[in-house]
Amino acid sequence: MMKMKDIRVKSLRLETRVPYVWSQGVETAFTVNLIEIEAEDGTIGYGETTAAPDADAQKIILLKLAKSYIGRSVFDITAARDDAYKRNFLVFGGNMPRYANQLFCGLEMAAMDLQGKLLNLPVWDLLGGEKRKAVGYFYFLQGESTEELVADAKAGADAGHPIIYLKVGISPEYDLANIGAIRKVIGPDHRLRLDANEAWDPALGLRMLKAIEPYNIEYVEQPTTSLSLLPLKHLKDRSPIALGADQAVFTLQDVYQACAIGAADMIAVGPREIGGLKSMMKASAICEGAGLTLCIHSSMTTGITTCAEHHIGRAAANLDDGNQIMWQLLKDNIIDTPTLEPVKGALSLEGRPGLGFQLDQDAIAKAAEAHRTHTNTEAGS
Repeated sequence: MMKMKDIRVKSLRLETRVPYVWSQGVETAFTVNLIEIEAEDGTIGYGETTAAPDADAQKIILLKLAKSYIGRSVFDITAARDDAYKRNFLVFGGNMPRYANQLFCGLEMAAMDLQGKLLNLPVWDLLGGEKRKAVGYFYFLQGESTEELVADAKAGADAGHPIIYLKVGISPEYDLANIGAIRKVIGPDHRLRLDANEAWDPALGLRMLKAIEPYNIEYVEQPTTSLSLLPLKHLKDRSPIALGADQAVFTLQDVYQACAIGAADMIAVGPREIGGLKSMMKASAICEGAGLTLCIHSSMTTGITTCAEHHIGRAAANLDDGNQIMWQLLKDNIIDTPTLEPVKGALSLEGRPGLGFQLDQDAIAKAAEAHRTHTNTEAGS
């Protein structure tokens, strides 16, 4: 059986097209760690992980975890993960599934890309087979002012994207101004979703939900703290608008609890949070059993994660029709092929081996240099 010969990690920094504004602050770049797993025959699988709070520190940990993978069969990644988690976390009393999930997601992503290439199969076949030909995505609004957000909303609506997605939780006055102006410009037929990213306590949340009810809001994602599901359930039981769990469901146990107590009307989670593609399929099954749909949540990642999430979307049984991608928020796309731009809210990638992409090595070199420059600048400041 083909074995994993080497694992390499490269830190990348990619600037956003415009400042990314959300309730937790303003981001001007995404930092990821690119992971390469090389098999004995020289075939390489690629994955990535978000790199907060520090890419170089995370790289050291990833390379420690890699010791449990190198020398094993390319298809023995579950046992490799279990061994790595035990050796590097549990044995020292570090029960840290939320942090560890981010790391193991990148390793699994690269390993499954490698598996698919060796078997000449798309990864969705390794996840149980194709359930649909296309995956639906929402149009992610960007802008630092109401005017910029309205212009972006008009562009998205004019391009035929059926679902428009707006970040809220900045301030009640600003949020209400944006929601009203955007609903006016997109008209009554486009679906409008909001994401408050934990910015509201239940009392403020209830006031905001009642205030925005006239604007026909389809769904509000994670309005309350992620530290407990109970505030979300408290608000959901009183809300006139459907609510979703996101940051509150970063483990399979979280997903189960949210479904079991009826904390949300939808579960939004991504492979970075839940620990990988296979764990996403488990989360999908939990949601299916609870009668809820799964919305694929993306984070501050590149087209590599977009491709991985797309394979999940093609295979998951109970998928929502408005999922999230974030590569398009970056100035540079490190994916050379295929094209990852949804058309009228839908994307259907060809069934190529592995995750099905080719990297733009020039863009990767540029992003690696940007990380080095930024790190040196921070060190000297």
